[in-house]
Amino acid sequence: MSTDYQKALGRKVAKHRRQRGLSQREFAGLVGRSETWVSQVERGVRKVDRMVVLEKLAEVLDVPVSELAAEAPVVAASNAEPPGINRLRLVLSESHALAALLSRNPVTVDPDDLRRRVDHAWELTHAGACTELTEVLESLIPDLESAARSVPDSERPELFRFLNAAYGACSSVLCCLGEHEAAWIATDRAITAAERAEDPLLMAAGEFRLCLTFQGAQRHDQVEATARTACEALGDLVEKGNPEAMSVYGALTLQRAVAAARSDKATIAYRHVAEAKRIADAVGGGRNDFNTEFGPANVGLHEVSVAVDLGDAGMALRAAEEVDVSALSPERRSRLLIDVARAQLQRRNVDDAVAALEEAERIAPEQVRSHHRVRQVVGDLMVIQDPAGTALTGLARRMGAL
Repeated sequence: MSTDYQKALGRKVAKHRRQRGLSQREFAGLVGRSETWVSQVERGVRKVDRMVVLEKLAEVLDVPVSELAAEAPVVAASNAEPPGINRLRLVLSESHALAALLSRNPVTVDPDDLRRRVDHAWELTHAGACTELTEVLESLIPDLESAARSVPDSERPELFRFLNAAYGACSSVLCCLGEHEAAWIATDRAITAAERAEDPLLMAAGEFRLCLTFQGAQRHDQVEATARTACEALGDLVEKGNPEAMSVYGALTLQRAVAAARSDKATIAYRHVAEAKRIADAVGGGRNDFNTEFGPANVGLHEVSVAVDLGDAGMALRAAEEVDVSALSPERRSRLLIDVARAQLQRRNVDDAVAALEEAERIAPEQVRSHHRVRQVVGDLMVIQDPAGTALTGLARRMGAL
């Protein structure tokens, strides 16, 4: 292992440790090493050439192993699996489309009922109600696959739009649960359904959800590639002032901002935020095109997230004070509070971080309790506040961080 490599690795470890608001002593406790060992690694004077050590560092820092060592193979996490994931995997694995094509039994299709069920699925998605949404999708997706192939050609586009929405909701809940490979499958099927509906804007919205999937998997180069090419394709419609195209373009631009921030490209990240602000001001608030919730409030929410990812807690907290997310979904409002808690963690304000997480939990309890980033923040807070206070201990129990 070269000295240059050791120093580069040390700089990365130090950067991500500081972004999480941890001292060297606290970080050493989390990785099971001494403070001296951490200092030597960060200064590039100690080798880290064992895969098990790289894995532990990556786990605590919440980054891929490839972020710390490009030549090291990425190793899957071994965390306990949240409930519901396997049920959704099975929904995606079963041959519903094939069964529908080969079925000889006539199917009665009620488009109004299917529309209501799809709308209900997205209500649950925006509420962060993962368990109930899983139950809905287990029956909705097979019914839509069958219905889309049981109606005359002239009626199929509407059914494929419904199918697109159902797979989009499936992708969202899988991302929330950290199952990014299955979410990728669901998103790909949503895009295919949009193409069969001959709806290019719906396809573009699918590309946005694909970015969310890549974002969760920390594949930031793929986020940028997907969002950039989709934005280029939407360019003419955006210039003509098509509000739906502008909403999707803006949502994709925000994903580019987040990916840049998580790649430590501050100038590029804030440039994308500024572009999204420009589009949001033109689109205005009160819209929810393709369930993107794009608008000025969502741009403000992402500005907070970008600042936290860049380690600028002060900017994140100032931006959070200025954004009004009261009109956004519970899922979005709780995500803002999670980022506020992350910023307070960077400033080592334990009580304020706990208060933000408790408020997020009140708004979307199931989402917050199943989110890996929340468990990580709570674990870090318990390292800083030793012994942990009553509020933090109770939060840790509910999050499964104890």
